[in-house]
Amino acid sequence: MTKLTHSDLWSLEHYARERNNYRQQVMAHKKPRQIAIGPHARLYFEDEMTIRYQIQEMLRIERIFEPEGIQDELDAYNPLIPDGSNLKATFMLEYENADERKAMLTKLVGIEKQVWIRVGEYPVISPICDEDLERDTEEKTSSVHFMRFEFSADQIAALHRGESMWIGIDNDLISPNKLLIKGESRASLIKDLKLVH
Repeated sequence: MTKLTHSDLWSLEHYARERNNYRQQVMAHKKPRQIAIGPHARLYFEDEMTIRYQIQEMLRIERIFEPEGIQDELDAYNPLIPDGSNLKATFMLEYENADERKAMLTKLVGIEKQVWIRVGEYPVISPICDEDLERDTEEKTSSVHFMRFEFSADQIAALHRGESMWIGIDNDLISPNKLLIKGESRASLIKDLKLVH
C-alpha cells in the first residue's frame, strides 16, 4: 500500500505559498473521481493526491507542525489510500433541505450495503463499509460512509482489457440507480487498480 510520510508533505509556510495552485490541481483531479448516482447519492473516490490534500488542509486548519501531530494525521488518513487491489471512496447522501435530509436518512438505513460495482459479467463487488466506526443506527443512517471495494486479479485484468464498469445502488428510493463508468472517470479509477503479473 502506498503510504504518505512526513517527507511527502509541505511545511505550513510552504503550503501557504503553494495552496492556491495546488488546490486548483486537486479540484481538477477530483472532478472525474466524483460519481453521482441519481441527484442525491455520490461517491468520492480517494487516492494519494486527494488524501495528501486532506492532510495538508487539516495541518493548515489545526496549525499542526509538531512531528507527533503530523504523524497522527498521517495515521488517520493513510488507510483511505487504495493499495492496488481496491477502490476506496467516501459515499455521501446529499440533500440540501435539512428536513428532507432528516426524513430520507430514516428511510435509507442500510443503503451503504446496497452500493455495488460490477466489472463486465463478473459477480457484483459489494463494499466493506465504515471500518473506522459504525455510522448506522436502527432509526437512521449517516449521510457519510467510507467504503472499500476489493477486486480480484481477474476483475482488474478485465478492466485493463476494456471490460465495462458499472456502479449502482439496489434501492428504489435512489433513481436512476446505476451508471456506466466511462471516459475520464473510468481511466482515473482504473489507475488505482494494479495488474498482477
